Amino acid sequence: MRNLHTFTSRRVLVDTSAYFALSDRTESRFPDAQAVHGRLVAERWRLFTTNFIVAETHALLLTRLGYSYALRFLNQLDQSPTVVVRVAVRDEQQARTILHQYTDKAFSLTDATSFAIMERLKIPSVFTFDHHFAHYGFSLLTATHS
Repeated sequence: MRNLHTFTSRRVLVDTSAYFALSDRTESRFPDAQAVHGRLVAERWRLFTTNFIVAETHALLLTRLGYSYALRFLNQLDQSPTVVVRVAVRDEQQARTILHQYTDKAFSLTDATSFAIMERLKIPSVFTFDHHFAHYGFSLLTATHS
């Protein structure tokens, strides 16, 4: 049973804020993002993201840093071992349910689809600087803690 727990606990969703922090060396969170990324690589975590996160990250990088950064992100993602999970109809339906249940939170649709996918795939941790994931109950990954 320990091996199953280790395998499950070594699965992490990478969110837009992490991708942005890794892309912009002037970002205040860049050193923390680099440290978390280094830990993920060293400990051989299995990385996941969603097509909604990819689209959101591309748009953010395009707006904030420019076309070359946004294109570089897509190219690097294509060459990485990160699994891009497509948001299914049932994930989007679950996300809408989450949005209706948590009217006191400012969860975006992308956040809520991420929550739904993390629940479906049993991904307990997230590499993000967005505390909405913690508000929903997921573990935010840091350089030293899971």
